[in-house]
Amino acid sequence: MINIQNLNFHYKASQPVYLGLNMDLKPGNIYGLLGENGVGKTTLLKLISGLLFPTKGNVSTFRFEAKKRYPEMLEKIYFLPEVYTLPKVKMSEYVKLYASFYPKFDHQKLAEYVDVFGLSKAKKLSEFSHGQQKKWLLAFGLATNTELLLMDEPTNGLDIPSKGLFRQLLAEAADEQKTIIISTHQVRDLENLIDPIIILEHNQVLLNNSIEEISQKLKFVVRENQSEQALFAEQAIGGVLCVEPNTDNTESKVNIELLFNAAVNNKELFKKLFIL
Repeated sequence: MINIQNLNFHYKASQPVYLGLNMDLKPGNIYGLLGENGVGKTTLLKLISGLLFPTKGNVSTFRFEAKKRYPEMLEKIYFLPEVYTLPKVKMSEYVKLYASFYPKFDHQKLAEYVDVFGLSKAKKLSEFSHGQQKKWLLAFGLATNTELLLMDEPTNGLDIPSKGLFRQLLAEAADEQKTIIISTHQVRDLENLIDPIIILEHNQVLLNNSIEEISQKLKFVVRENQSEQALFAEQAIGGVLCVEPNTDNTESKVNIELLFNAAVNNKELFKKLFIL
């Protein structure tokens, strides 16, 4: 599906975003793309979709060189950016303008999504609130029925009920042929949905593993006090939340926020624990 080989990329020669990045992403997964501000999450989505070009190396999407942006590749991709401006048109006009670019566009599903999100068909999209505009783009994106769905901070601007609806609709839309990549800081909004987890650090990947693989190597436990073996610990009501090496095959639920903090504070150890 997506193959990245020896990728170098920089906006300024003195400030590389990626140096020798290698990664394979496979269909049938909802990837959670995590990282601190400035590590290149949005940049990676744009490289995969051909909106940015590698300085060196190659990004292959559906076996096409992404930077060449062949129509046969683009018709299989929907990219929801974090920042966007919608035109001064109604939904029906927007659909006429853009739906034809996606051969598998499902007009019936779009109508269902619009009803679920409670969007007004009478108003122009530019008149919608930020949250309503985000709902429209999510509805349209899911209706494209593309094999690759790229989403940059999709839950920003959504209220709590809408976040629940989004999770439900995305889970229903996912299948073995689709690859979904979600870049997010709001991991609690999506922690029961994203799997595998990718954690980016400057010029490197700290993690690209499934929840099952993570739980085999690490355990997430509550202690009265921080344990000596803890890779990361956080005070909480009722004790201390700890991330520890799973040396005794303990079964535990992966806490993605704790996982992220443990990764960025133990970079070399993570590279040894999880062979990339």
